Amino acid sequence: MDDVERDLWLSLRLPEPRARTRLFCLPFAGGGSQMYRRWRGRLPEAIEICPIQLPGREGRVRERPIEDLDELVASIAGAISGVLDLPFVLFGHSMGAMLGFEVARRLRDQELPTPRALIVSGRRAPHVPNPDPPIGDLPDDGFLEEIRQLNGIPDGVLQSAELVELILPALRADYRMCETREHQAGAQLDCPIFAYGGLSDAKVDRPSLDAWREHTTGPFVIRMFQGDHFFLNDPRSMFRQALYTDLDTMLGDRR
Repeated sequence: MDDVERDLWLSLRLPEPRARTRLFCLPFAGGGSQMYRRWRGRLPEAIEICPIQLPGREGRVRERPIEDLDELVASIAGAISGVLDLPFVLFGHSMGAMLGFEVARRLRDQELPTPRALIVSGRRAPHVPNPDPPIGDLPDDGFLEEIRQLNGIPDGVLQSAELVELILPALRADYRMCETREHQAGAQLDCPIFAYGGLSDAKVDRPSLDAWREHTTGPFVIRMFQGDHFFLNDPRSMFRQALYTDLDTMLGDRR
């Protein structure tokens, strides 16, 4: 992957010269990476926020969304492989957690630097079946109603025909990718896995989060926060404080 293509995936990267670690952030289904950009200034300067920008949304809205998991994971791994000069952590919420897990496995299999930790948020472990029927091919009204119940996209967006037209292709592509994915068993990771969940998340319960422990030979930590599937946006959850504490603990004092 050349620098021009890499810049498409890392266009929202915010270089921080005092950084001791780089936090690669992967979005939820249909989501972009602006939410992670807003973390700058809310996390310490020692952490460089590096959102991954997927095709089909935000600054890449004119590009075709990628529905093939292997293709998407290969592209993400290729993009970040050129900026692994610092210790790094992979963070993903919902679909992003699945992507982070697969990227970590791909980096390991290619004998590239691997993450100091994987933080998976709002996602059941890869081997745990999804009990819900697929929604990716529902008619628009039914599909959008399912999305509305997750409370991740503002009603103002879902009520705007123009905005829905912009986000719908990527949203459907992401759901189809997640719903058709079949977990491929492989060697466990050896990095710590931190699993975060919402106490009121109707889709991802504690047992399905706790099952992530089966995917690492390293330490495993589970944390439950106030809020629903998008607890990371809930000011009651103390999510960012916990995230920084965990990052500081897993990376040690490198100042």
